[in-house]
Amino acid sequence: QVQLVESGGGLVQAGDSLRLSCAASGRGFRQYNIQYTMGWHRQAPGKERELVAAITWSEGRTYYIDSVKGRFTISRDSAKNTVFLQMNSLQPDDTAVYYCAAKFRGRDGYDYWGQGTQVTVSS
Repeated sequence: QVQLVESGGGLVQAGDSLRLSCAASGRGFRQYNIQYTMGWHRQAPGKERELVAAITWSEGRTYYIDSVKGRFTISRDSAKNTVFLQMNSLQPDDTAVYYCAAKFRGRDGYDYWGQGTQVTVSS
């Protein structure tokens, strides 16, 4: 099993920055963390959930959706089993609940999810 706990959300103004953290725990992650891809997703009111950024634990390869490229940075701290999402130049359209998720290598979908953290950007 893998447990994910997000933190770092809040209310900010347009142009501000936030850093989200996702702490991963559980025997499944401790033993096999190099096999996982970690992703940050978000869901705004009335919209479908979307994958915002992802990183492979072993190689550190990253993926971003176009709307956050150049503004958001995903990273991981292997010693702390923590994934970060640095969000700069936040805009009202970035307002959403942000979820951390973990996907085991070879799987189509994400297997484990955190509880989510609210990010609200005022104009």
